[in-house]
Amino acid sequence: MTRKKKIGILVLTATLLFLTLMGCKKKEAAVSADPNAPTKLVVWCWDPNFNVFAMKEAEKIYQRTHPNVSLDVQDISSIEEKLLTALTANETSVLPDIILNQDNSIAKFATNFPNSYLPLNGKVDLSKFAQYKLAYSTVNGKNYGLPFDNGATAFFVRRDFIEQAGLKISDFNDVTWDRFIELGKIVKQKTGKSLISATSGIDVSLQLISTGTWFFDTQGKPIIKGNPIIKEAINNYKNLRDSQVQLEVPDWNAYIGSLNNGTVAGTIQGCWIIGSIVAATDQAGKWAMVNTPRLTNTPNAKNYSSSGGSSWMVMSHTKYPDVVFDFLDKVWAGSVEFYETILPSSGAISTWLPAANSSVYSQPQAFFGGQKIYEDLMDYASKVPQVKFGLYNYEARDAVSLAASNIILGANIDTELNNAQSEVEFIMNQ
Repeated sequence: MTRKKKIGILVLTATLLFLTLMGCKKKEAAVSADPNAPTKLVVWCWDPNFNVFAMKEAEKIYQRTHPNVSLDVQDISSIEEKLLTALTANETSVLPDIILNQDNSIAKFATNFPNSYLPLNGKVDLSKFAQYKLAYSTVNGKNYGLPFDNGATAFFVRRDFIEQAGLKISDFNDVTWDRFIELGKIVKQKTGKSLISATSGIDVSLQLISTGTWFFDTQGKPIIKGNPIIKEAINNYKNLRDSQVQLEVPDWNAYIGSLNNGTVAGTIQGCWIIGSIVAATDQAGKWAMVNTPRLTNTPNAKNYSSSGGSSWMVMSHTKYPDVVFDFLDKVWAGSVEFYETILPSSGAISTWLPAANSSVYSQPQAFFGGQKIYEDLMDYASKVPQVKFGLYNYEARDAVSLAASNIILGANIDTELNNAQSEVEFIMNQ
C-alpha cells in the first residue's frame, strides 16, 4: 500500500469517527432536550415559613402537568452575601437556577452583573403584576424579576396583652410614633412586656418610606446631611429604646422567638411576618393587626409603609431556561389556585393582580380573632408611598445605621449625619 493511500485511509477513518461522534452528540442533545426528561431546578431563597413554603407549593402545582420536574429548594439565610461572593469570583457553577432577591437590591445586582441574569420579557407574562413592583426590577428597559410578595407593614399585636394593660386594639390605629410610645409605656408598666422587638442595628427605612422619601433625591444624590425626616426617625428609635417600649434582641432567631413565646406584645413588620406568627398555633385567636405609626412632625407622613418585598430572578447559567420560564409563567404568573393555597398558611400577599379577586382574601382569619387581615393589608398596600431606592441603597442604610448608633450613644446628630453623607458620596465616586 502506498504512502498516499495510507494517508487517504487515515483521513477517511478520522472523518468517519468525527461524524460518528457528532451523531452521538446530536443524539445526546436530543435526549437532553426531551421535555419529559427528569429535570431538577435548584432554588435559593430564605424563610422556611414563607418563601421556601411558597416555592414548594408551586412545585406541587407544576408537577400535576410536569411530573418530571422537581425543585431543590434551599433555605439560604445570607443569600445576597453568598451570591455576591460567587458572582465576583465568577463561580457560576455553585449558583442556582432561580434565586430570590430583595426588591431594593435587584437593580444593583442586575447593573453590576449584567450577564448573570436572564430577562423575563417575552418569556413570562408580566402584564398582570402591580406596576410599582415591576419597576424595582427593571433595568434599561428589561425586567429581571418576577414579583412575589409585597412588603406592606402593619403593627401585629397580641390582643390579650393589650387588654391586660387596660387598652383596646383600636387605640393603636392611625397613631403617631409619639402616641405609640406613650401606649407602649402603659403596656410595659401593666404587663412587664415590651411592646415590640427588633434585631440589633438601627434601620430607619420603614419610617422614611411612610413619608415618601429616601436617602437619595430623584436624581440619585444623597440627602442625608441635615435631613429633618432622618433626624426625627432616629429620635423615635432612641425614644423606643430608652423607654423600653422596644426590646432589642441579638439575631433573627431571637426575634422570631420573642414573638412566638410571648416575650413581647407584638411587632411592626412587613406582612410577610405572618407566616412566622401563625406558626405558634397555641396563640390562635389572640392576635390582631392595625396600621403603622406615622412620624409626628413630618408633613404628609402616612400610617402606611413597606418593609422588604422580593422577586424571583433567573440565573443566566441555568441549563433549563425554557423549563424555568414555563414554571414561572404557569404558576407564579398564571395560577389563582396557587396564591389561594399559600395565602392562609404564609400570609404571602400576592402582587399578581388576578389573585386579589379571590374570595380567600376577604375571609375572616380565626388566628387574628376573625379580622379580615388580608383585605385590610391590600388596602394598606394601596396607600404605601413609593420611593426610588437607587443603586447605593445598602451603603446609605449602613452609613445612617452607624450614625444612628453613635447618636444614641451621645454623639452629635448633625456631625454624624454629615459623616454618613460623606461616606456615601465617597463610595459613589469610587
